[in-house]
Amino acid sequence: MTIQPSSILRTLVLAGLVLQPLAAAAQTPRPTAPAARAEAAVVTTHTPSEGDYRLGAGDKLRIEVYKEAQLSQALQVRPDGKITLPLVGDIAAAGHTPLELRDSITAALREYVTNPVVTVIVQEATANKIFVIGEVASPGEQVLQGPTTALQALAQAGGLKEFAKANDIHVLRKTGTGLTRTIKFDYKGALKGKVDPMPLQPGDTLVVP
Repeated sequence: MTIQPSSILRTLVLAGLVLQPLAAAAQTPRPTAPAARAEAAVVTTHTPSEGDYRLGAGDKLRIEVYKEAQLSQALQVRPDGKITLPLVGDIAAAGHTPLELRDSITAALREYVTNPVVTVIVQEATANKIFVIGEVASPGEQVLQGPTTALQALAQAGGLKEFAKANDIHVLRKTGTGLTRTIKFDYKGALKGKVDPMPLQPGDTLVVP
């Protein structure tokens, strides 16, 4: 039997039409299962910044000035909120973060030191402390790393014990005259979101009978 050239040509054309899509599909890379899962679920985490903490009176600091041993000092923030350094004198510290204080010291030293490199280390944070006492899982002092409510402080203390009197929780706060003020905390209302959060202040004592 004699095969016509036109028949061979038609067969090759049809074969090419079938094979082209298959070849293209084979060349398209497919993500592996782990890679596909990684693309589908991207998890981000937030680490609290070292600049969150605000300095206050009583905080003990270590100021290091690179290659300037005479300027490096161990200091405590005074009641007026300032520290004193050689050459530059008084610098406001209270209310500022360690990074902000570092920048202030660096700017002040530029008049005396070429390209000063300053590090501020909080050795003991004594100013921004509160105390949670009474019927909680972990009573004791807490350092305020930022705005903190009474409900958050209780959570950090491990929550209330079984026989805690939730209706009698209160905050003891010293006033400017040296007297102590008692402020009732509506624990159940705070849990239900029915009352405004009670922000705590440095020196507060949260009492859970």
